[in-house]
Amino acid sequence: METVEKKIGLSGVDVQTLLGSNDSNLLAVENKFDASIVARGDTIVVRGEPNEVNLIERIFRELITIVNKSSNLTSRDVETVIDAVGTGREVVFHEEDLDSVILYTKTGVIKARTPGQREYYKQARTNDVVFAIGPAGTGKTYLAVAMAVAALRNREISKVVLCRPAVEAGESLGFLPGDLREKIDPYLRPLYDALEEMLSSEKLKSNIEKNVIEIAPLAYMRGRTLNNAFVILDEAQNATAAQMKMFLTRLGLNSRAIVTGDITQIDLPSTTISGLVEVEKILKGIEGISFVAFGKQDVVRHRLVKDIIEAYGKHDTATRSQNGTHGNGNKQ
Repeated sequence: METVEKKIGLSGVDVQTLLGSNDSNLLAVENKFDASIVARGDTIVVRGEPNEVNLIERIFRELITIVNKSSNLTSRDVETVIDAVGTGREVVFHEEDLDSVILYTKTGVIKARTPGQREYYKQARTNDVVFAIGPAGTGKTYLAVAMAVAALRNREISKVVLCRPAVEAGESLGFLPGDLREKIDPYLRPLYDALEEMLSSEKLKSNIEKNVIEIAPLAYMRGRTLNNAFVILDEAQNATAAQMKMFLTRLGLNSRAIVTGDITQIDLPSTTISGLVEVEKILKGIEGISFVAFGKQDVVRHRLVKDIIEAYGKHDTATRSQNGTHGNGNKQ
């Protein structure tokens, strides 16, 4: 196999920032390739197969640009650039934009695009439990899945668990056709859809088969302890108070959780309090737990979705005022 050597000059670059503490940034790049990378004074020497050497050179050129622009380079920045170059994508150099990048995929970059989404991503990076509450179309679930995939890719955790309550207005699992898997798949389909946009079909299938990624109804979480995991509870407005407590107490060592939901779309019986409505009153103010509220300004779907949400909001407010009800139909 042909081997080539290329030297990357570091004149005028803050070498310590570029290479990281104990050369951690250099090692992060080297671990992704078979080529050898050695720093000698103000030069990086890369030796290996031509294709890899060219990729590594581009990675370091991008990293040098970031260091020169922001005088800072985090391990997440390094992973972001490695992913970007590996998938043939353009790297975003503006510090604010780079800070909002969650995941690079073969089809494009997934990033926090609205103020609400950027706050969401910020809180998820600094808290172990985050509640994301707001209307449909704001990216709550999609970005949570992207964060979980990024954490898995960066080896921050070893398992991703995605779950939803299997609840729908006027329907129960027992009356649906098919076996258990066929009954629950429609409830979990949105989670599969998000994953299929972020991972190749082969990688997703392999991760599911190895139980690295698990997608299951909320009821399946009972009795478990999830260590070193990124856990997502979607459609949490349809979890009861007891189910919410059960889910939150599944977290083990080095685990993180994101809980998403829309309290205007509760499908529980009117006599049942939503666990998502109740939880903020109980847990707000606890260190390590954060609540992020999304509004219509964070909707990233079709332009009419914002107007639809606003119209329904006005209608619901008027109806509650007339009926003297609040939340999911319970008299106050």
